Amino acid sequence: MIEGTHKGHNYVLRFEASLQEKLSASPTGFAMYISPMFRSKRRKIDRLDFILAGAQKSGTTALHYFLSRHPDICMGDKQEIHFFDNDALFVSEPDYEQLHKHYRPLTQSMIAGDCTPSYLYHEPAAERIWNYNPKIKLLIILRNPIERAFAHWNMQRFKGREPLDFFDAVREEQTRISGAPPVDARRFAYIDRGFYGRQLERLFKFFPREHVKAVKFENFKAKRRETLTSILSFLGCKPLRSVRNKDRNIVPYERGMNWEERVFLYHLFAEDIAEVEQMLGWDCSDWKL
Repeated sequence: MIEGTHKGHNYVLRFEASLQEKLSASPTGFAMYISPMFRSKRRKIDRLDFILAGAQKSGTTALHYFLSRHPDICMGDKQEIHFFDNDALFVSEPDYEQLHKHYRPLTQSMIAGDCTPSYLYHEPAAERIWNYNPKIKLLIILRNPIERAFAHWNMQRFKGREPLDFFDAVREEQTRISGAPPVDARRFAYIDRGFYGRQLERLFKFFPREHVKAVKFENFKAKRRETLTSILSFLGCKPLRSVRNKDRNIVPYERGMNWEERVFLYHLFAEDIAEVEQMLGWDCSDWKL
């Protein structure tokens, strides 16, 4: 007979004489017999708890990296599951098992999230996410749209997908994305993806402000630990013990943005930047010329 306490509960274990002799002779055998009794029960995922929904080229890969290393967070078996922006999955009643299959069973204390930056930009995604779980939390990282546009173009050049120089690509953008399938359109939407005002407006149409955590990329980069602590608090999680200041998903720049391009883009984005400041109560002076 063995008596003890586990998590505030008293227990008494009684064994047959033959089994007790075997367990007493082997501490390892005892541990193998006893440990399953106290393992945390695991549950099959029923609904995601949060989504990191964008914006692209704004630090989402780095944030995904930190979130996936938190002991109480499960980010699925891959980054960018692309469930809510896959129109083919919503032609009829969506099968959420196609989303949930990417997640292992969780302990009772764990939460689950998805990181797909195109959800912010894809128009039907907000309503689809709300229909799936109206209580879900949303994380949004926004970067200076001028810098974001150039980083987006540079990534496409690096991947061999963009034959045009930046200024030419900007001039041709509306022609290229008009009528194109969403997957193709968003690859070349350097400017359109930077109009954050209307994208945030879509989110706030379905989700209350307290369910949305918007973060400036520039703050995430300069004050990483402080910003991560704030994000984890929003998710109901403890801070990470270790935070290594390492950027991810960085590709070499083919060239820098010239002043003419920067001025041109600022005039495109100036009104939207002011709208973001008003909507979020931010100071975006560092996004301006």
